[in-house]
Amino acid sequence: MQHSFAIGDSKLDLWVGDITTQTTDAIVSAANALLLGGGGVDGAIHRAAGPELLDACKALKKTLPGGVLRTGGAVITPAFKLAAKHVIHCVGPIYDREGPEAPELLSSCYREALAIARERALGSITFPSIATGVYGYPVDDAAPIALGTVIDELRAHGRPQLVRFSLFDATIFNVYRRAGEALLR
Repeated sequence: MQHSFAIGDSKLDLWVGDITTQTTDAIVSAANALLLGGGGVDGAIHRAAGPELLDACKALKKTLPGGVLRTGGAVITPAFKLAAKHVIHCVGPIYDREGPEAPELLSSCYREALAIARERALGSITFPSIATGVYGYPVDDAAPIALGTVIDELRAHGRPQLVRFSLFDATIFNVYRRAGEALLR
């Protein structure tokens, strides 16, 4: 399953599949604040990348205030055994804990990851649906925030050339597709 939208000279691509197999310049991990791997997307990325990713995250933690990545923040590491060249780690909001700040924190994940991609001159990036798993963000609420942020960033900066969302299943894909169609009318 795949659906694409043109945003200026860039392409916004939605598809159902395994993010660890993506060949984009970077993939995004829905990380926890400690950057030590976990379940869901983060665990799958760590397993596929190999133990070097955890070592890189441990070294990166030493550069962060209190050894944690703030909610809404993003950092980059090499991707090691993955097809992608880089992993950008983002900490999404825990929906029930963040309350009214959750939308801005979620949007910040996408903005900061895209800013890193532009700083590194990366041509392509693949996102998961950040915070919609164990962090409990409702997909129907998260999709328009995620896509709206990406669309705004692409319109403002014109890059990267390809932004892809690798979505877990057809249900989530359809939520994102409908949100994209509504935003781009």
